[in-house]
Amino acid sequence: MAGATHHVLDTPKMEKPTKLLLVVSPYYKKVADGLVAGAKKVIEDAGATYDLVEVPGALEIPPAIATAYRLSNFDGFVALGCVIRGETTHYETVCNDSSRGLTLLGLQGVALGNGILTVENDDQAWVRADPAGQNKGGGAAAAALHLIALSRRWGTDTKSVGFKPMAETILMAEKDRA
Repeated sequence: MAGATHHVLDTPKMEKPTKLLLVVSPYYKKVADGLVAGAKKVIEDAGATYDLVEVPGALEIPPAIATAYRLSNFDGFVALGCVIRGETTHYETVCNDSSRGLTLLGLQGVALGNGILTVENDDQAWVRADPAGQNKGGGAAAAALHLIALSRRWGTDTKSVGFKPMAETILMAEKDRA
């Protein structure tokens, strides 16, 4: 759509400490570096912090995010990478499966922004990755921040339920005996 304008929401400012994990595939290093630079700036401007991990390719990004979601305390995640069309159907597999993996995580309640570019050539990749251009890395970070803000808005604080860790149970028993 030639000449179409885009409306971009203001990035939420985080009132509570917020930590994101950037999961990046540096397969196309210059493109990945541009995506990361854009994401870092948006996160810092929102008053949040981040960690960064690298994985070999776009297909490894969803499982890395799923693992971090299960085992860590990040508030949100930013997927960054690039898939450039080649001569085989591998392009479709990587694009579809990485996107599907991220979508499934999002539907499970994971706050994440998808900054995996799917393009035809290097020029298209750089236009989208350049922080001074389309800044898709910054857009992915902003998307994650928006989802974190929504989950905080709609969520409620809950008290822990279930079994207490063994060490806590032993301490309580010793306290009762004293």
